[in-house]
Amino acid sequence: MADKTLICKDCGKEFVFTEGEQAFYKEKGFENEPQRCPDCRRAKKQQGNDRGYRQ
Repeated sequence: MADKTLICKDCGKEFVFTEGEQAFYKEKGFENEPQRCPDCRRAKKQQGNDRGYRQ
C-alpha cells in the first residue's frame, strides 16, 4: 500500500491519505476513502457539534 493523494470535495485542495490511515480504515471495516481533508473533516464535525448532535 502506498500513500494516496486525494482531492477534498469541500475545498478542492489535495491531501494525502497515508498508508497508516489506509490500514486504520481497513481495520475498522470502512470501504470508502475519505472525501474531505482533515481541516474540512474537523470543520464538518464541529458544525455537527454546534447543532447539538452527539457522537
